[in-house]
Amino acid sequence: MSAAPAPIGVFDSGVGGLTVLRALRAALPHEDFVYLGDTARLPYGTKSAQSVIRYSLQCAAALVARKIRCLVVACNTASASSLPALRERYPDLPVIGVIEPGAQAAVEASVSQRIAVIGTEGTISGGAYQAAIHHLNSAAKVSALACSLFVALAEEGWTQGPIAEAVARRYLGMLFTSAGDGPDTLVLGCTHFPALAQPIRAVLPPGSPGWAAASWANPYRPAISRSSICRDWLRQARKAKAVPPPR
Repeated sequence: MSAAPAPIGVFDSGVGGLTVLRALRAALPHEDFVYLGDTARLPYGTKSAQSVIRYSLQCAAALVARKIRCLVVACNTASASSLPALRERYPDLPVIGVIEPGAQAAVEASVSQRIAVIGTEGTISGGAYQAAIHHLNSAAKVSALACSLFVALAEEGWTQGPIAEAVARRYLGMLFTSAGDGPDTLVLGCTHFPALAQPIRAVLPPGSPGWAAASWANPYRPAISRSSICRDWLRQARKAKAVPPPR
C-alpha cells in the first residue's frame, strides 16, 4: 500500500485563516491539511515587518516539521512582508500567499477600475495590494484603509449586530462618500474580514448614500473570490510539481 500524500500546510495569525482553509477543503476534498493559527501573538497587523517575518519563519518551521509539501500563507500581513524570506529559507517548497490572487480578482471584478482595499495596518502601510493592483493595471485608482478593529471583532466572535455595524460604518464611510466617483469594488484584504461580511453589506446596501452611483452599474461585491484564489494557489503549486491534481 502506498503512503498517504504529504499534507498542505496553512498558517495565519489566528482564526481568520480558517476562511481560507474552508475554501481549500471545499476545492480539494481529498487532500489533507495542517492548520496553524498563531493566536498567542495575534494580531500580526500591528507588528513590525521584522517581527512578522520572524513569526512567519517560526510558523513555517513548525509546519515543515509535519512534512508538508506546500505552504499556504493565509495571512495578508504575512504575505505582504514574509514571502521572500520564506521562499529563501525553503527553496524547494512552494510558498503561496494571498496578495496576488486577491489583486487579480479585484482587477477582474471592477468595471471602473476604482478599487478600495481594507486590511490591517501592516498590510495597508506596506502597500502590497496597491503595488499588486497597479502591476496588473497601472491606471487603476486604489483607495486603501487600515481597519484593525475588524480583526479584534472577528477574533471575539462579534461579527454581527450593532457594534460590528457601527465599526463598519465608521471605517467604510471614509472610503465610500457621496461624490459618486468612489470605488465599485472592495477588496477584503485580511482573512478575518469575510467573517464580517454581514455588517459590511449592511452599511453598504445598493442605493445607500455614497454607494448609489456605483451600485447601479456594479452592486457591492467583495472582490476576493475564494474559488479563484484556490485556482491560483493550485496553479502555482502544480507548476512546482508539489501538488497533484485532486483525486
